[in-house]
Amino acid sequence: MAQKVLVTGGGGYIGSHCVVELIEAGYHPVVIDDFSNAVQGEGNVPESLRRIEKFMDTKVEFSELNLLDKPGLEKIFKQHSFYAVMHFAGLKAVGESVEQPLRYYRVNLTGTINLLEVMQAHGVHNLVFSSSATVYGDPQKLPIDEQHPAGGCTNPYGKTKFFIEEMIQDQCSAEKDWNAVLLRYFNPIGAHVSGQIGEDPQGTPNNLLPYVAQVAIGRRKHLNVFGNDYNTVDGTGVRDYIHVVDLAKGHIAALRKLKDNDGCKVYNLGTGTGYSVLQMVQAMEKASGREIAYKIAPRRSGDIASCYADPRLAEKELGWKANFGLERMCEDLWRWQSQNPTGFSNSTVQ
Repeated sequence: MAQKVLVTGGGGYIGSHCVVELIEAGYHPVVIDDFSNAVQGEGNVPESLRRIEKFMDTKVEFSELNLLDKPGLEKIFKQHSFYAVMHFAGLKAVGESVEQPLRYYRVNLTGTINLLEVMQAHGVHNLVFSSSATVYGDPQKLPIDEQHPAGGCTNPYGKTKFFIEEMIQDQCSAEKDWNAVLLRYFNPIGAHVSGQIGEDPQGTPNNLLPYVAQVAIGRRKHLNVFGNDYNTVDGTGVRDYIHVVDLAKGHIAALRKLKDNDGCKVYNLGTGTGYSVLQMVQAMEKASGREIAYKIAPRRSGDIASCYADPRLAEKELGWKANFGLERMCEDLWRWQSQNPTGFSNSTVQ
């Protein structure tokens, strides 16, 4: 029997790509999502999962559920015997978190506490958590390794990721049979090679690449580049972009690591290479064959000049490293965007 893995937030961008990798690795994913960052398809199922079922010729178990609904969560754990949980569910917009901190704390923290309590009650002690490099705050040194101080977060979203990490670490210290892997992502971009699933931000994209892709496809007039006076190669902000499929494969490596019974482990998932905003624009121009208009705008508060990972620990301990380079990330993103000009709401699968 394939081991069952509960995937919270499995209808979203990263969650859905992990569902694909779980199936390919021989696991049995069971997905819960409340559609806050997933587009609803036929039969009240996320469109991402509906498409996965089609191109992988399989069935994905799904329940609509918000983690604040603890009785609903109990019900799922009574129905299934889970080997592990992959926890992606949560609110994730930095700017919105500054405007609505209590909402972010309630959804992300209370939701996770409910999940941990129900896991404990049902004897499920293996967890892979979707964290973020935002827990490092303003980098004190580059590249950022896992020993870099965490917790100096610049926004409530980052703080929720940090607080959840702390809760999981404390739980693993208190309960010796718990094992967790906390994965600190850098900047996931790209899409599955099929072009059937990808990032489909609702409203104005908060992340650079979906915005750039929407300019290329003609949905938006131009890109605003926030600041060109940073101490970087061309004055624009530098980030570590990682292909979402590489990121998803990192979760499978983390899942396999749990059986070592190492308690709580932390790994960066990045490439170790930083690219500037303008370098990303050029790479997307090349992938799309289109000119991408941009305007220089003032810096945004809270933005930092450079941020990129030291990913060596994940390679050493998980046997994982990112394989796809910038060109492939942009090609795959463009395939998704050009096949789905308005994202999942565009049409049914061709």
